[in-house]
Amino acid sequence: MARPRSITDEQIVEAAHEVFLEQGFSATTAAIARRAGVSEGTLFNRFPTKEDLFVAAIGLSNYGRWRPELLAQVGQGEVRRNLERALMSVLDEAELLMPKLMVMFSRGHDPGHNPLLQRLDDPIRSDADALDTYLQAEAGRGRVRPLDASVTALAMMGAVTHYIHRERMLPHMGHDSVERGRFVRGLLDVMWPGMAP
Repeated sequence: MARPRSITDEQIVEAAHEVFLEQGFSATTAAIARRAGVSEGTLFNRFPTKEDLFVAAIGLSNYGRWRPELLAQVGQGEVRRNLERALMSVLDEAELLMPKLMVMFSRGHDPGHNPLLQRLDDPIRSDADALDTYLQAEAGRGRVRPLDASVTALAMMGAVTHYIHRERMLPHMGHDSVERGRFVRGLLDVMWPGMAP
């Protein structure tokens, strides 16, 4: 008797990731099982619900690695350079995150119709909170002038979010592309004079 094929959770998650990105949340577990080369029963033995498989496959919980790195820089190095590195990391992660968010929002934007929104963190809010915390800590050390850190963080994230939308979600709209590094440096050229001590 042939031994059943063994497949790792990671292989199932990778197959689900591919199918969800292609078809959105409406993808069937049968399609995912076919892609993974397993039965639907195997899927549900490892992931109790389609939502659990979706959360694992989309990987939104892996976002935000730059946040603790920025907070560890409080009082160290140059504040502007720390912000540049953080914003570049946001853009790097956003490139991977945007297709995943689009799939998640394919179920709708209302948490009443899309329970995944209740399970997952709001990455943009969490990014703004990390910037806010960093700016408050640096202001407390006199490394940036006293400012409304919440508003400053929201302004930065608003600009970054618009850039991501324009450059990553609507690249076909005929506008001239702006390279990431140029965007981040230009944004801080505008904002830094109001932040410098």
